[in-house]
Amino acid sequence: MRSNFIKNMVLLCAFWCGEGHAQTRAQISAEMKHSMVDELLKPWYPKAIDTLYGGFLSSFSYEFKPVGSQDKMIVTQARHVWSNSKAAEQFPKVEYYAEGAKHGFQFLKNVLWDKQYGGFYTFTDRQGNPKQGSFAPKEAYGNSFALYSLAAYYHQSHDTAALNLAKRSFAWLEQHSHDPVNKGYFQHMERDGTPIRRPAGIRPNAETGYKDQNTSIHLLESFTELYQVWPDPLLRTRLQEMLDLLKTKIIHPKGYLQLFFQTDWTPVSNRDSSAAAIHKYSSIDHVSFGHDVETAYLMLEATQVLGNKHDTAVLKLGKKMLDHALENGWDSKAGGFYDEGYYFKDKPGITILADTKNWWAQAEGLNTLLLMSRYFPNDKHQYYGKFVQLWQYTQTYLIDHEHGDWYQGGLDKQPQYKMALKGQIWKGTYHTLRALMNCIAQLNAKPTHKK
Repeated sequence: MRSNFIKNMVLLCAFWCGEGHAQTRAQISAEMKHSMVDELLKPWYPKAIDTLYGGFLSSFSYEFKPVGSQDKMIVTQARHVWSNSKAAEQFPKVEYYAEGAKHGFQFLKNVLWDKQYGGFYTFTDRQGNPKQGSFAPKEAYGNSFALYSLAAYYHQSHDTAALNLAKRSFAWLEQHSHDPVNKGYFQHMERDGTPIRRPAGIRPNAETGYKDQNTSIHLLESFTELYQVWPDPLLRTRLQEMLDLLKTKIIHPKGYLQLFFQTDWTPVSNRDSSAAAIHKYSSIDHVSFGHDVETAYLMLEATQVLGNKHDTAVLKLGKKMLDHALENGWDSKAGGFYDEGYYFKDKPGITILADTKNWWAQAEGLNTLLLMSRYFPNDKHQYYGKFVQLWQYTQTYLIDHEHGDWYQGGLDKQPQYKMALKGQIWKGTYHTLRALMNCIAQLNAKPTHKK
């Protein structure tokens, strides 16, 4: 399935796809399809299917050998269900994608769903026994990805059990995680769904008890996916609510996401701290260029699915976020988006805290750059040219053409990642597969010539 949003982008291509870029588009589309099939999907599936305990294996070495304890997290498991569901629709003759999607769904339904209290466990061992530690027993972020995968699996399989579980999961979030006063969702919850308030004396860089942008953008994403198969009125309200929160509370006027918030959406800021403290606690407060370019796409997708395809305010806001990332966090020489920046109060402009380039930010950058090049083909930022440059960077420094998949970060900045894990609980196929599918769909759109 391509979302309604991508279908609309394909139509938009009719007004953008001139003959000048035709050869480049065809070449990149072919390269991306090869990379998606042979360098991403084939190394992962069906090898990642855990035939012994259910679900998917999480950890793989740089040469794609299973390693480690294979603990399981709802985020990873759900993303693999999503990827297999999408791959099954793209390649219906490859039977193990549909089989993998069904296999992963059964693990979500029978093992990761808490049969006593509802909601999905955050973290389990390989066998599916819930684990404690640095993860809250339940998180809105993980439950959001469960929704996302259930909607995709239902669309692919028409298995009503998946839709029914998605409805139960949405209702559980509504009952336990949704904030009826200040809107949005509490991220961390006890096993019974009680929101975890920020404990006194907790270390300054701990996320526990805050609302956050990452949970918010992925709830927007999962609600968008679910609404396409279940156009429920309350779901629509919550989807619009998340979009409104992004526009009015989460996105800074400069055009970047503020990361963490008090319950009333007051941003958590370290700007009045010392430079040393800002660096030490940067995980709580920094500019994340990758999340910014990802959110620009997710907002536009949500707007299209809501039927507001002429919402120019969201389009302008998404463009502003991409432009901010390009003007402040783009490597103009090699290409690629840097990981972190910061606005120090006593320094002009932005300071780059981390000039590394993680894999998922570049994947999201490909998707958003190509998308904006269609809306703004003559913009001064030259979105299409930067898309081409980023794809060249990705092929040179991120894709492992020998063993498959992408390195965790660009080798120009982190050469040690050449031998690092290809798979771990935070790294699967979701960002890369979505980006490649979306880009290929847009690049392959047929131009329409006016008579």
